[in-house]
Formats: sequence, structure tokens, C-alpha cells
Amino acid sequence: MKKTFTQICELFDQFSKDANLQMEKGNKAAGTRARKVSLELEKLLKQFRKESLEASK
Repeated sequence: MKKTFTQICELFDQFSKDANLQMEKGNKAAGTRARKVSLELEKLLKQFRKESLEASK
């Protein structure tokens, strides 16, 4: 579970940087990267939820 959490944190940092570049400077490539990372984050968040439920049993 800790590994998944670490990956989520790293990806969120990357997402945050790219999303800010898109919003502030209109960088289209950064927007594409942010959308790609958001899909990866979605998968990891679901994995974290699954691991968390298992740990609480």
C-alpha cells in the first residue's frame, strides 16, 4: 500500500505541474501530458482503495 501511495504522490506532482502549464501558459503539450497522467492516477487510486480495504479486514 505504501508503494502505491508513493506512486500516487509522484504522479500527482507531475499532473499538477503539467496542468498549471496548460492553464497559465496555454501549453497544449502539457495538457496532453496532464490528461495521460490523470488516467494513470485513476488506476492507482482504484488500486489504493482495493489495498486499503484489504488492510482493514
